[in-house]
Amino acid sequence: MGKRRCVPPLEPKLAAGCCGVKKPKLSAGGTHGHGSQSAAVPGSSAGPLQNHQHVDGGNGRENVSDLTLGPGNPPITRMNPASGALSPLPRPNGTANVTKNLVVTAEMCCYCFDVLYCHLYGFPQPRLPRFTNDPYPLFVTWKTGRDKRLRGCIGTFSAMNLHSGLREYTLTSALKDSRFPPLTREELPKLFCSVSLLTNFEDASDYLDWEVGVHGIRIEFINEKGVKRTATYLPEVAKEQDWDQIQTIDSLLRKGGFKAPITSEFRKTIKLTRYRSEKVTISYAEYIASRQHCFQNGTLHAPPLYNHYS
Repeated sequence: MGKRRCVPPLEPKLAAGCCGVKKPKLSAGGTHGHGSQSAAVPGSSAGPLQNHQHVDGGNGRENVSDLTLGPGNPPITRMNPASGALSPLPRPNGTANVTKNLVVTAEMCCYCFDVLYCHLYGFPQPRLPRFTNDPYPLFVTWKTGRDKRLRGCIGTFSAMNLHSGLREYTLTSALKDSRFPPLTREELPKLFCSVSLLTNFEDASDYLDWEVGVHGIRIEFINEKGVKRTATYLPEVAKEQDWDQIQTIDSLLRKGGFKAPITSEFRKTIKLTRYRSEKVTISYAEYIASRQHCFQNGTLHAPPLYNHYS
């Protein structure tokens, strides 16, 4: 069993992706179809962290989680006319008992949409939201279209206060994911936003001391040039890709830039940290429904939710 840590180890802030653009086909040698790269950080135990959906090898940060609402679900937020504040709707399909202690909320995704909308349309940035400002490692992920293709995803393993962290990584993931061109206002109606908060970091006893579909993993290893590298996958990645533990580890090594043949002996040298995540996803349509009073005849008359956070 792993040794639990309440928070991830202290490290420089590094921007990174943790998700995948397409489902890679793994060969016997463990190669995969990810186009992401990670850069080493001189003098640091942590290189850029990357997951299967988003990447920015320059700064070293990441994202999270597990409660994702599909397009068939009803809107998960509503506007309270009296207070002008967002309030969460009941969780679908009787998940209240499972999620009652979750920190992540739909309001966080709405705030990310606020920040991106204001940026793209030249409005002042929205005021600070009402949800908690406690520090968490976090990720912001953008997907687009009916098939929910990845459009950007960057986050951090360094705990950041949520108000500033979500604001920063909303724009970083939307505009600076090196795998994609910056998001445009024309793309807004097709977007889905996910916020992931990382929790329950534990040092694993070995590279197999984690469970597919339950844990996200972050690995540290020494590459063939003697340089320490890191890479990460969020908890949902291996399950979505239908990988077993070995396939996931090998894909993560390739993602982290390891080019030599992968052997069982080399896998045993990996230092693995496992973690869990909380995740919520909303669509642009759900976001707009939560602030419909800002529109008249399809025309915006006030910055989105700008006056709803007081």
